[in-house]
Amino acid sequence: MTDTLKTIPRPLVRTNQWVIFLSTLLSLLFHLHWVLLIPLIAGLLGLLFKWNPIMKFAAIFLRKKRSEYIAEDWDQQAFNQVIAVICLAGAVLSFQLGWSILGTAFTIMVGLASIIAILGFCIGCFIRFQWKQYQYRRNAAKTK
Repeated sequence: MTDTLKTIPRPLVRTNQWVIFLSTLLSLLFHLHWVLLIPLIAGLLGLLFKWNPIMKFAAIFLRKKRSEYIAEDWDQQAFNQVIAVICLAGAVLSFQLGWSILGTAFTIMVGLASIIAILGFCIGCFIRFQWKQYQYRRNAAKTK
């Protein structure tokens, strides 16, 4: 039995992060809140159907084989995408309901998380790691 690790080439992940960041920036600077629908819909399609149009489009521009790029863990990216989709959905819904402060807060959270990830620290990865540590410690305590 062989376990193959499902991965995503880093340039595709980075492209998705840049689209999220630029969408949040446009939304906040120019009050174009509909732009948040672009990464939201792409994220939902990725989570529900394993098909993210942003990453599919970016894959056209890969110059090397997918296996030659630094790999990002698919499960970790799915976890991060869930967080992004929740924040983006919260922002879009809040703006639609006229709750601009809450919409702005959600937009800033997802925008900051994406740019911080681009710069090298993944907040979602840190959250998932802490959650996995908690689960491990809880299960270890039960078995004693």
